[in-house]
Amino acid sequence: MPAPSFHPSSKIRNLMAKKAKTSRAPASPTTLPSQPEERPGGSPPPARSYRDDSDFLLRQLVSHLRENRTQLREVWARNILDAKLLSSMTKEEIFSEVTSVYDNYVEVLETGSVDALQAYARSLSERIIPRGVETQEVISIVLLLRDVLARSLFKKYQHDFDLLNRVLDAYEPAANRIANTVAVSFVDERERIIRQQQEAIRELSTPVLQVRERLLILPIIGVIDSQRAKQITEQLLRGIRNNRAKVVVVDITGVPTIDSTVANNVVQTVEASRLMGAGVIITGLSSEIAQTLVTIGVDLSKLNAVGDLQGGIELAEKMLGYKVRTTEMALPPAPLV
Repeated sequence: MPAPSFHPSSKIRNLMAKKAKTSRAPASPTTLPSQPEERPGGSPPPARSYRDDSDFLLRQLVSHLRENRTQLREVWARNILDAKLLSSMTKEEIFSEVTSVYDNYVEVLETGSVDALQAYARSLSERIIPRGVETQEVISIVLLLRDVLARSLFKKYQHDFDLLNRVLDAYEPAANRIANTVAVSFVDERERIIRQQQEAIRELSTPVLQVRERLLILPIIGVIDSQRAKQITEQLLRGIRNNRAKVVVVDITGVPTIDSTVANNVVQTVEASRLMGAGVIITGLSSEIAQTLVTIGVDLSKLNAVGDLQGGIELAEKMLGYKVRTTEMALPPAPLV
């Protein structure tokens, strides 16, 4: 996922430009001089590098965010509620998560390491994704925090636009990295959950059922693509091994059609089952699938096909040595007249 590059401080810079046109107030003293001071003897001090300047400004920023932690996180939580984000969560839950995210945010600015933030973002994603929180909501709440912090910086440094510009220049790359970390962690976790759900659905859609000792039935419903065909093969072979099956009835009555790739996969599944000691009976072949198998040249000698599921089970029982006996129900005696 490409790194999102947002610049909420552009609003602050616009405010700075407007204020500069209407106000020419002298800059207030700051802890970081804009120009290097001369040393005794007339020699200037060593020039501060851009990296040193950025590190110093970030330390100043972290100090400011820690001092105003309570106020800023309350403003942020209120903005989230006003924007109707995280509507599936209570106010107490939102405030609790806001506190944790804020502290992790400040830690990244201070240390430059996103490891703790990544771990927390994954944990947060696991909790809120099942509650219907969307990716756009997560990105929006991160942007709201950036906006709250940027406005706080403008309020602090509004009398020294040069210093404010340098603070924002130091802050923006770190803030972009944080926003990207949160967004990527959320998307990765969301994709992991989707894959997990898809796997669960596939397993439920192809159950391997034991009818009696050493006899399995695999009913298949729906479209079979290459990925699902592979998953069916794995489940069937696992079922044969776990149940020590000798005969498997694969019913494809609910399959509308198959292509050549899937058809060849079915043949390979039959062969693999035979290698594991189990015979396979295919039932429920539709006329369309039968014509497809003939057209694409599948080796039909390897397929043991029976018309319907009942016929397949009867054949499987015979292969296992069972005998089916039919008994006639005795009719009750006719009433005497």
